[in-house]
Amino acid sequence: MGRHKTRDEASRYDAARVAGRLAFIWLAVLLFPLVLRAADVVVLDVRDAITPPAASYLIENIDEAVIAGREAVIIRMDTPGGLDTAMRDIIQKELNADIPVIVYVAPKGARAASAGALITLAADVAAMAPGTNIGAAHPVSIGTGEGAEGQSETMTEKATNDAVAYAKSIARAKGRNEQWAEDAVRKSISTPAEEARDLKVIEIVARDMGDLLDQLHGRVIEKDGSTFTLDTRDANTISEPMGLRYRLLSAISNPNIAYILMLIGMAGIFFELSNPGLILPGVIGGISLILAFFAFQTLPVNYAGVALMILAVILFIAEVMVPSFGVLTIGGVVSMVLGSVLLFRTPEIYAQVSLGIIVPVTILFTAFFVTTLYLVVRTHRTRSVSGSQGMIGERAKVYSWSPGGTTGKVFCHGEYWNARGPSGLQPGDEVEVDGLDGLILIVRSVTGSDRSPDTNE
Repeated sequence: MGRHKTRDEASRYDAARVAGRLAFIWLAVLLFPLVLRAADVVVLDVRDAITPPAASYLIENIDEAVIAGREAVIIRMDTPGGLDTAMRDIIQKELNADIPVIVYVAPKGARAASAGALITLAADVAAMAPGTNIGAAHPVSIGTGEGAEGQSETMTEKATNDAVAYAKSIARAKGRNEQWAEDAVRKSISTPAEEARDLKVIEIVARDMGDLLDQLHGRVIEKDGSTFTLDTRDANTISEPMGLRYRLLSAISNPNIAYILMLIGMAGIFFELSNPGLILPGVIGGISLILAFFAFQTLPVNYAGVALMILAVILFIAEVMVPSFGVLTIGGVVSMVLGSVLLFRTPEIYAQVSLGIIVPVTILFTAFFVTTLYLVVRTHRTRSVSGSQGMIGERAKVYSWSPGGTTGKVFCHGEYWNARGPSGLQPGDEVEVDGLDGLILIVRSVTGSDRSPDTNE
């Protein structure tokens, strides 16, 4: 009996051991894909000026990447610069994000100028593609009034010193070249990729996204007391392009689009006020002006330029009302061109209206405005061709006339009318309508001879 019991225990032990191994293998099979699953890296693209819509796009997607537990966020950037407020919002998010944020200036030929340079300095890892450059971060005053020369110089100096301190503090926090950061602001220097790496402005020069991920792999990042070791060699890149809302807002913030919207708005509101009840011009004009005002919040608007464009509209209107033989139209065209050039006051190219837009838009707007006003005024001045007023000047034939009298009937517009006119008219004589007295036509002779000098009109 004892030997039999020992065999049973051995059999149960062997069965348990086999079951345990099978369970382990089954668990390993389930966990194996999870262990080997590549990390996810979110790629965000900025291809234009740094504006509030661009800042919102970056901040929102960085927050979503943190929530989703992504390995890192890469901002692939090519920008001429942008607004200080939008830049600072992005930098704050870079510095305080709970995952590493890498800025990659790419593709070849791209740049990180002005605000883009400081955003790159604030990255946890800064990278550039060959043939790119970074720098030219001197602050430019936009959207402010022109004061006295001394006051303007003082304000410029204050803005420059503030930008220098900000740039140096970012460079110090990220262990980058503080002197270069100061020179980029004070002297507007710009540096190519390889030289920027040698000067410790950036860490990596990468040919493309694959090369960048290989060079990022294994890099240790210290951030807010946390240590991140990047695992990006076989990482999945998840591209998050701008949504329709951000693309629309970014397009509106383009100075060329804002300029066209303002012209459409001015024209629409004018035609609605001059012809109440048309509705459509007022709706289009109102929407266009609101969108233009939104764009003006992010652009360096010079209100002298706005005033010149309003003056141009007034001169176009006056040309139709006053016979100036084209002088007012020429003045309106000159005023519109000058207003268009002065509309945005800044040396930054990204915040200026292109001459390639100003010239054709000015010509089209002038032609449309003058032609429309001319047609409206001509319509108002045209003699009425319907109703009682439309009878005046029409020809008629005498159907019957009282002998020696001044009344009778005439045939006009396919109808017989009571008429009053010169005495001595005969049936068949041709007359012309001079006026109306109620439903009685006042006529004068065109054929035949008046037999009385008196005409009762």
